[in-house]
Amino acid sequence: FGESLQLLRFAQLSEGDLVLTEAGQRFAHLETDDRKKLFAEHLINHVPVMGLIRRVLDERPSHTAPAARFRNELEDYMAEDQADETLKTIVSWGRYAELFAYDEQSELFSLENPH
Repeated sequence: FGESLQLLRFAQLSEGDLVLTEAGQRFAHLETDDRKKLFAEHLINHVPVMGLIRRVLDERPSHTAPAARFRNELEDYMAEDQADETLKTIVSWGRYAELFAYDEQSELFSLENPH
């Protein structure tokens, strides 16, 4: 959990303690919709694969992309099982932030109803 907060720049380690950054403090006090917007902004800016997914979806005429396209990208940097777990986290975070939709059955990312 702490690693995720650090990755998203919502917290940092200070003398062994996890301390909220200014963005983390803002996130903690925002209403749900504003919280989602800030989360989306941090995902795009600090998690490269999130920015890649959104760019691919924005650029394709169909605004869709198969999960395999991004799983393969992740497998260049980690083991297959880690790539699968990372993809699950990406889907969960992306849905929460309303950056994209994901169909579990077809394993397809899309911009259909992302907001």
